[in-house]
Amino acid sequence: MKLPSLESVHVLVVGDVMLDRYWLGAARRVSQEAPVPVVDVERTEDRPGGAANVALNVASLGARCTLVGLVAEDAAAATLTAMLTAAGVACDLIAVPGWSTVMKLRVVSRKQQLLRTDFEQPLPGDPSEAMLGKVRGHLGEASALVLQDYDKGALARPRAFIELAAAAGVPVVVDPKHKPFSSYAGADLVKPNEDEFEAAVGPWQDDAALVSLGRELCEHHRLQALVITRGGRGMTVVERSGRHQHIPARPVDVYDVTGAGDTAAAALGVTRSLGWDPVACAQVANVASGIAVGKSGTAAVTGPELSLALAATPRADRGILSRGQLRDAVAQARERGERIVFTNGCFDILHAGHVGYLEEARALGDRLVVAVNDDDSVHRLKGPGRPVNPLDRRLTVLSGLAAVDWVVGFAEDTPESLLAELRPDVLVKGGDYAGDAVVGADIVRGYGGEVRVLSLVADLSTTAIVARIQGDGP
Repeated sequence: MKLPSLESVHVLVVGDVMLDRYWLGAARRVSQEAPVPVVDVERTEDRPGGAANVALNVASLGARCTLVGLVAEDAAAATLTAMLTAAGVACDLIAVPGWSTVMKLRVVSRKQQLLRTDFEQPLPGDPSEAMLGKVRGHLGEASALVLQDYDKGALARPRAFIELAAAAGVPVVVDPKHKPFSSYAGADLVKPNEDEFEAAVGPWQDDAALVSLGRELCEHHRLQALVITRGGRGMTVVERSGRHQHIPARPVDVYDVTGAGDTAAAALGVTRSLGWDPVACAQVANVASGIAVGKSGTAAVTGPELSLALAATPRADRGILSRGQLRDAVAQARERGERIVFTNGCFDILHAGHVGYLEEARALGDRLVVAVNDDDSVHRLKGPGRPVNPLDRRLTVLSGLAAVDWVVGFAEDTPESLLAELRPDVLVKGGDYAGDAVVGADIVRGYGGEVRVLSLVADLSTTAIVARIQGDGP
C-alpha cells in the first residue's frame, strides 16, 4: 500500500480544541506531607490536543487542513494558535468571552505519567450556530470533514454538521464520544472505540456478534461504515453493505497511547478524501496509530514516517488474530481464490530453522497461518521450565516475519479443532514425520486437502538450544 501525493487533499477538522501541557522532571523523593512523589519540574511542553491534534496530524501527513473550534481569550488559545499556524494549519477559531480554553496538564517523570489534571468549564451557551456558520464557509474547498467529539460542547449538535456536509457532497468522518449514535446519523465513517461501541449497542460475546451489532447500527443510522478501534486487537471495520474486515494491530512497542485516536481520525479523513474504501482507510489509520503509540505524549505522525511504515507493511491485514477473526479472514481469502497454508507448533525460541521452514511453507500458497500452543499446553507437552517465552511474546515475534500472514494461539494440545474449522488447503509440518504421523493429517486429507512435511535445519531445535543454555547439551 502506498500513500499518494496529498496536495489536492483539504480536510476540514471541527470539534473540541484543547491544549495538552506537560511538566517534565525527575522524581527523586517522596513528599513529607503525603505519600506522593515530588517532581522537580525541569521543563514544560505544550502540544495541541483533541481536534487541534487531529488538525496537526493532517498537516503533518502533508495535506491541507482548516480547523474550526472554540477557544477563550486567553494565553492557552494564543499558544495553540501559534503552534498550529506554524505547522501549516489554517485556524478559524471562535473566541468565547468569559470562558477558559480546555487544558490538560500531565506531570511526567522518567517517561512515566504520574498525574493528569483537567482544566475545563461548561460553555456559557450553545455555540452550534456560530460553528455551523464557520463550517458552511469552508465546505466548498473541503475534500472531507472530520468531527472530533470530546463532549466538551463544540459539537453539541453533530447531526447538523453532517447534514450540511452531505448537502455539499463532502464525506464525513466522526470520532464519537458517548452521545447516542443517532447524533451521528448519515455520517460516512464513524470511529468508536470498544467502550463507546458497547455503550451504543450493549455487550457482545464474540467477533461474529460484534459484526452483527455493527451492521445493525450502520443500517439503523445510515452509516456507510464503522471503524471500531480495539487497542491491542487492532481494528474491526463493519460496512453497511455487509462487508467486514478485522485488521490486526501492528507488532510495535506501545510507549504512550495518548492521542493515538486523534492520529487515526486524521488518517481516516485524509484517505477518505482520496476516495478510498473504508477497509483501505482503516488499514492506513491502523498503521498511523501504531506509529503514534510508539511516541511520548500527544504527538503527530509525519507523511514520510507513514509512507515508510506502509512500505514495510505490504499487507496491512497481517498479524495476530483471535480465533473468530481468523475464521473470517480465511473465509474472505478463500472467496478471493487464495490458497491457505497452515502450520502449528510451540515456537518457544525462534531460530533459523523455524525461519527457513516458515518461508518454505509460505511458498506453498497465498496465505500462511501459524497456530501457536498457549503456555499451559506447552508446559504439558514440553515439561517443567517451558515455555521460556510467554504466548504474547511468541505471537509478536512470529507476526513480525515476512513469511507469516496470520498468527493465532490455541489452548488444546493439538490443532485438530482449528483444522476442522479452517479447512486449510495445505497442512505443513517440519521434521522427520511420516505423512500419516502428522497430527490432523486425516482431517485435511478427508476434505481433499494436502499434507506436506518439510525438513528443518540440522542441529537446530528449541530443546537443544535450551539445553545448551542450561549447560546440559553439547
